[in-house]
Parts: sequence; structure tokens; C-alpha cells
Amino acid sequence: MTAFRKIYCCGCRQDVDARLTDGREIYQHREDLLGFPFWRCDNCGNYVGCHHKTRNPTEPLGDIPTQEIREARKKLHKLIDNILRGGKISRSEVYRAISAEIGWDYHTAKIRTIEDAMVVYKAASKLVQQHRAT
Repeated sequence: MTAFRKIYCCGCRQDVDARLTDGREIYQHREDLLGFPFWRCDNCGNYVGCHHKTRNPTEPLGDIPTQEIREARKKLHKLIDNILRGGKISRSEVYRAISAEIGWDYHTAKIRTIEDAMVVYKAASKLVQQHRAT
């Protein structure tokens, strides 16, 4: 029996009946991901991974991003990881600071548009500058 779950799809711009699949369908070229769970929007083909190392291994990592949004999220993670490398601030403190700057509860998986990503990137860049000065 195929599992479905309502998840927001950034490509379709609405909640969709995402289908649970695995890396054999999503990442055929990546042997290391073949057995991992993914939720796929069959309307547009976009997908999101799962919290596979948790008690609920099919819990989606967030909204289903487009490829462009996926790349923007990766850039944000890289920028935030640069802030964390110094060890002076925790991830939760970084997320709280970004949330205060942008005016909504930030988490990378909540980014639904490139415009959202640009706003967060600007706020995170400001944090980087503040932590370089200290």
C-alpha cells in the first residue's frame, strides 16, 4: 500500500498529496541514498527528504522545495555553519537571531520562495558580520 501525506509543495504552491518513496526513485545515481525515504510531489516531481535517523523516519524535513529553493537552502546552511564554526553561538541562538531580524519563526525547511531565502540570507549575513567583529 502506497503512503500519502499532505505536504506543502513550493513548485505547485499548495498542499499536495505527496507520495512516500525512496532513493531508488529519487537518486538512482547515489547508492548511499537508495534506501532512504523521500516524499515526492507527483504533480511536479519535486521531493523532500525525511528525518530518517529519528523515531519517525518518514517525517518530512519540511516543505517540498523546487531545485532552486533546495540550492538556496544549501547556501543558507553553509552560511549559518560558518557562524557556528566559531563556537560562540549555538544553532538555536542563530535561528532566534534570524527570526527576530526577519519577523517570522525561521527554520531553513520553512523557506518556500526565493524571496524568503533572500531575506534570510541578508539577516544571516548580518550575523556573520557581527560575529567577525567579535
